[in-house]
Amino acid sequence: MNYTDTWASSLPAGGMASQLLPYAVGLLVAWPVVTTSLRFQRLRKLHKQYAYPTRESMSKMTDEEAFQIQKQVAQLEFPLIFIKSLQFALFRRYTDTSVLVQEMVGNNPTSARAYLGLARTRYLHSGYRASGKILDDDMLFTLALFALQPIRFINRYEWRQLSDLERCAIGTFWKSVGDGLEISYEKLPSGKTGFRDGIQWLEEIDAWSEEYETKFMVPDAKNRETADQTTAVLVYMLPKMFHPVGLQFVSFMMDDRLRRAMYYEPPSAFCAALLSAIITARKLFLRYLSLPRPYFLRSTSFTEEPDENDRFFLTQWEAAPYYVKPTFWNRWGPMAWLTRALGRPVPGDEGDKYYPNGYSVPDVGPN
Repeated sequence: MNYTDTWASSLPAGGMASQLLPYAVGLLVAWPVVTTSLRFQRLRKLHKQYAYPTRESMSKMTDEEAFQIQKQVAQLEFPLIFIKSLQFALFRRYTDTSVLVQEMVGNNPTSARAYLGLARTRYLHSGYRASGKILDDDMLFTLALFALQPIRFINRYEWRQLSDLERCAIGTFWKSVGDGLEISYEKLPSGKTGFRDGIQWLEEIDAWSEEYETKFMVPDAKNRETADQTTAVLVYMLPKMFHPVGLQFVSFMMDDRLRRAMYYEPPSAFCAALLSAIITARKLFLRYLSLPRPYFLRSTSFTEEPDENDRFFLTQWEAAPYYVKPTFWNRWGPMAWLTRALGRPVPGDEGDKYYPNGYSVPDVGPN
């Protein structure tokens, strides 16, 4: 008999369990408290770093500060819901410039990449705007969606609501994007006199976009065609047998007006209840049981540095692997095996079809 057996046998029946029980109970009680404290620590640090305690002080927030705050929201705090909110924004105004949007959102506003992303987006829209195919109101509404959807989705589906500082940062950032895209704000009450801060800009563009939707978001077969394209992206990585469930989830995430405009049926009562329970469980798990995401695991959509050919790559794919570099990991890692099992292409398949050599910002989009 070894030492461990001798020690264990010397304890009374149930002695070891009774000794460990207080520690187990203490851990169960302390873990949610510690986790919650750590999760809010990042928010407290953010408010300390950007000391804008009042609405009056927030008027001094710079575009650079707004970018850094939004970057933390998108990459560390709520990466999943942030990107999903932008995908759902495309239901209302479909665009093929998602890479350019990521360039603008993910890079410092004074960087060459952000500038090139703005310039390329402005160029791609210039012909349509000049011909009247895209109106100023259409541009303003699209901008409103990109600014408002992340806030709506995070406040609805995440483990905490955004603070005023974070909301102000998102408003300040997207207002500056609108300036760079030469979008007129004259339809907003303060468009000519100037906005007090990012929150006022959000409030005014929210009210304006609500009126715009009431007037123009009406049922139309073309809306369904656009929605089906976006839905195909959202359910791309689901086995076909689960596509009906995925469609129920997509419908659940839509508001009533959008659902009617896209000719989508509302989810069944059972699916709605199930999905609500899953979302609630996720909120509770993240807030009380899951540690905050460390910086080295931040969510990034593209490479931060160019390769030797001065080209960039997307780092993840949820649909066809456009612009994803066919590295050994991307072709043979867990995500690749899952993709193959679903009968989908992985990076590097089908020659140059998915642009495995990456992209140069000035070349993104139609020529």
